[in-house]
Amino acid sequence: MKKFRKVLDGLTTSSPVNPGGSPSCGSAAGTPSTAPTPRELEIQETLMSEHFQICKTVRHGFPYQPTALAFDPVQKILAIGTRSGGVRLLGRPGVDCHCQHESGAAVLQLQFLINEGALVTACADDTLHLWNLRQRRPAILHSLKFNRERITFCHLPFQSKWLYVGTERGNTHIVNIESFILSGYVIMWNKAIELSTKTHPGPVVHLSDSPKDEGKLLIGFESGTIVMWDLRAKRADFRIYYDEAIHSVSWHHEGRQFMCSHSDGSLSMWNLRNTAKPFQVTFPHGKTQRDGRKESCKPILKVEYKTSRNSEAFVIFSGGLSYDKAGRRPTLTIMHGKAIIVLEMDYPIVDFLVLCETPYLNEVQEPYAVAVLLEKDFLVVDLTQSNFPIFENPYPMDIHESPVTCTAYFADCPPDIIPVLYSIGAKHKKTGYSHKEWPLSGGTWTVGSQTYPEIIITGHADGSIKFWDATAITLQMLYKLKTSKVFEKPKSGDVGRSAELVEEDPYAIQMINWCPQSRIFCVVGISAHVILYRFSKHDANTTITVSSLVVRLQCEMEDVISPSDTENTPCFSDPSGLSPQPQPPSPRSNTPDSVRDTVAQVKDRMIRMPPGYQAELVVQLLWVDGEPPQQITSLDLNSAYGLLALGNCNGLAVVDYLQKTVLLCMSTLELYGSADPFQRLTRSPRKNRQSTSGTHALCVSESHKCSNTVCFFVTKLRENSFSRSRSSSVSSIDRETKEAVTTLQFAESYGRKSDTLPTPCLWVGTSLGLVLIIPMSIPTDEQERTVLMLKASVLRFAFLDCGGALINSPYEVWRDQHAPDDPDRPRKRKLVNFSPSSSQEASGDGHLAVVCSERQAKVFFMPSQACLYVHNITESSFVLRADVVSVCNSVCLACFCANGHIMTLRDPVILYVCMFYSLPSLRPLLDVNYLPLTDMRIARTFCFTNGGQALYLCSPTEMQRITYSQEMCDNLQEMLGELFTPIETPEAQNRGFLKGFFGGNAQTFDREELFGEAAAGKASRSLAQHIPGQGGMEGMKAAAGGVVGELARARIALDERGQRLGELEERTALMMTSAETFSKHAHEVMLKCKDKKWYQF
Repeated sequence: MKKFRKVLDGLTTSSPVNPGGSPSCGSAAGTPSTAPTPRELEIQETLMSEHFQICKTVRHGFPYQPTALAFDPVQKILAIGTRSGGVRLLGRPGVDCHCQHESGAAVLQLQFLINEGALVTACADDTLHLWNLRQRRPAILHSLKFNRERITFCHLPFQSKWLYVGTERGNTHIVNIESFILSGYVIMWNKAIELSTKTHPGPVVHLSDSPKDEGKLLIGFESGTIVMWDLRAKRADFRIYYDEAIHSVSWHHEGRQFMCSHSDGSLSMWNLRNTAKPFQVTFPHGKTQRDGRKESCKPILKVEYKTSRNSEAFVIFSGGLSYDKAGRRPTLTIMHGKAIIVLEMDYPIVDFLVLCETPYLNEVQEPYAVAVLLEKDFLVVDLTQSNFPIFENPYPMDIHESPVTCTAYFADCPPDIIPVLYSIGAKHKKTGYSHKEWPLSGGTWTVGSQTYPEIIITGHADGSIKFWDATAITLQMLYKLKTSKVFEKPKSGDVGRSAELVEEDPYAIQMINWCPQSRIFCVVGISAHVILYRFSKHDANTTITVSSLVVRLQCEMEDVISPSDTENTPCFSDPSGLSPQPQPPSPRSNTPDSVRDTVAQVKDRMIRMPPGYQAELVVQLLWVDGEPPQQITSLDLNSAYGLLALGNCNGLAVVDYLQKTVLLCMSTLELYGSADPFQRLTRSPRKNRQSTSGTHALCVSESHKCSNTVCFFVTKLRENSFSRSRSSSVSSIDRETKEAVTTLQFAESYGRKSDTLPTPCLWVGTSLGLVLIIPMSIPTDEQERTVLMLKASVLRFAFLDCGGALINSPYEVWRDQHAPDDPDRPRKRKLVNFSPSSSQEASGDGHLAVVCSERQAKVFFMPSQACLYVHNITESSFVLRADVVSVCNSVCLACFCANGHIMTLRDPVILYVCMFYSLPSLRPLLDVNYLPLTDMRIARTFCFTNGGQALYLCSPTEMQRITYSQEMCDNLQEMLGELFTPIETPEAQNRGFLKGFFGGNAQTFDREELFGEAAAGKASRSLAQHIPGQGGMEGMKAAAGGVVGELARARIALDERGQRLGELEERTALMMTSAETFSKHAHEVMLKCKDKKWYQF
């Protein structure tokens, strides 16, 4: 077999160079084609596999499908649980952490160990988990799996290590938080209710200890039964049987009465002195009908009863509206004294919590805010102001305000772009927020040392664009742009045939192209339109007309047909269809009615534009002869050339956006001409078309605002030895009816083999793996024809000089076109060029072109177009996203594959170091399974950027950022925020002598005596199974950030312990002094009174 391979290799070496992708190019990394190259390249390889590691960094957005809410009133940290098993921890801006249960079971309930840096989660798989929050990456310490009963409710008293767990069977179990082991103490449902009761009370829906006596546990059952259980005596103090089902219970802080919410929309108040019936029943939203009965209302799902010193008590609940009010939005009702305020919400309420000053239940609560968790939003209401305004949310919870359809990630942006966008966006922010600071102020976060400007752009289904500041792993919205303002609002009765195709979201964004240096922004909409924006800090004082260019980009193709069948078959409508002449800015006046139908009509009147991005040009693909336009599949823009290129499955169009003129409009096959590798010919049924062939030169007039007149010269390049044996199924490719333009890029390159200097070119990649080079130069008589070929659709182009440095596209330096005229400011366009000749001494040495398709990556040497290296990325799947990115002072090709792999191909061509030329290799550096590609949303939104970062939409409402850089993984702990900060627990208030004498003080008891193993025994092993967490001490140390962090935490813990011991010694000394003084005074009183008679007192 080895000899046979050598023979094949010999045959391959003897064959001429085939850049078209035939097997002669080689298929393994490190196997160059044997075609002679201009010279050998020597590029030192510095990137190694040790430089790469995949790691999640931070998650932004609203937790998808939330289920539970919890709050630590001392640490001021809030937790949100989700249906997919995620937990989101939020503190001050910058403190934002996401945790995930491996099981993926929904989170039913959350319980903070207040001021202890720990969190208990109860999941739908009947498992309790204890999370350690004293590290930047929280980890599970213990888990307890219930085997025979289902968890329905949990309650953890303040400063207690015993967790009450209610189950679906109506039983109440007790778990030791420290060891996560069940206690032998169990409150069985049949003991809680009376023996004479014939029906089961239902699942436990509420558990709480009495504020007056911690030894009393209030148990609420779904059926309406309420039991006050005496933990010491192991019996029920009283039982309440109510007709309506119970949803929640809330205590008054004095512990003498409590309030229940019911399924009939009522609130019942109960006094412990008389539990025979409620002393008050109210229907807050139920009106009395004529017959005297209350109208039926929806259930009140939750109620909170909170007291205040300086005002009336607050009763806050969700639900309870009457059924007859159809279509009303979900509400949160605040009853404050006699006032009833109803807050309507945009989405259903999942849960809410009243934020109070004190963690003690037996003190006046002093509520100051309400945290409301909705299905698709999170807000906090300020209770300290009479109009109850909401706080401005510092977290990016509105990413999903309209569904995200595409994303773009830009790292190391110009430093001035973020302040400019923020200043413009701040003028359009909403008002009416509370003037107080955000109440969730827990944790600490500092900007890391390794920060650089980063911007994330999201496109949405409603046509809006959002610019986000993503610097230092945070996310804050800078600026919002609405592309729909460019179009006329559709009339209710005017629904055309085109509107039926995209009736729901006619302005949805498909692609984004942004040049941060020139600040030119371009978007592609689903209605086959392109909008070009320019940035200005000033109003457009003179109103601007948005010109709309119409492009006829329609072509019909059939299977391979012989030339005899097409001798008399016209291919295009007229020469202008093939070589369109410059058109006037507003071609609607001479546009036939047959092509006027569009999904969105551009405003044809004068419009005024505020500062920010202002629309300058709209390019629309229109209906032609009853056929809808195909969606745009590729787009590129170059501000230095003033050109915009777009392509779809029909062909390619190039637009001069300075002149607002269509320069080139051709079908894909016409770009090939006679050089089509598959010998396909166009056929069109239209009668008025004339066949035209040859080379087409499209000149731009001298008023192009460039120094030189530029011409388009379309060259079809083809190697002499093209082989039809490239693909194993050429016939299937020949049967392709349409070849889409999948990628476009303007660059300074070599369009012909004979070129000695790089010139402006447009590289075109198609869905069949073909690459065409369209140089912008004066046409010549000699016509070389070459086609570069790869397997599958072309995704990405990149260009490097012979030193391995990335060649960036030239751009125009930004200038404000609407700024006041300044004689000192030049009006001429300033261009920045990164051609190879400007960075190398020898200008004629050429450069390297990296081309990546869905299955293959190749490196070509230009201008000889020799294939230096080829690597087959995958055979069984395909690449979804490919980018050439900078990492560790070098450059690499990063690919995201459809099979869930991330491959980073080390391309020595793309290094930044050497001065010599060599034959580089596409050497694999990383191949790791990251996540299963089960959701096309990930494929649609995944994107790489420089600095070793990437992002994707992990859910409809959340954005996940990751890093593939080992250096960033090592420094990630410094970038993340601390969830736990050492804070002294506030002391309980002294309630005074009289309240204590009359029984006002809460009674405490030792739970260890009741629930410990010595008193209660061991629980049944079959009832629950203890599972040690992966976040044990060793794992915690590794995740917490090394020995230095551990020493710091240990030092803080020792300081706290020493401080507490010192305080304890001081208090002990004071108590001893007080006791001695009391004994002395008592002895003196005894001596003074011992000889007196009773009548002398």
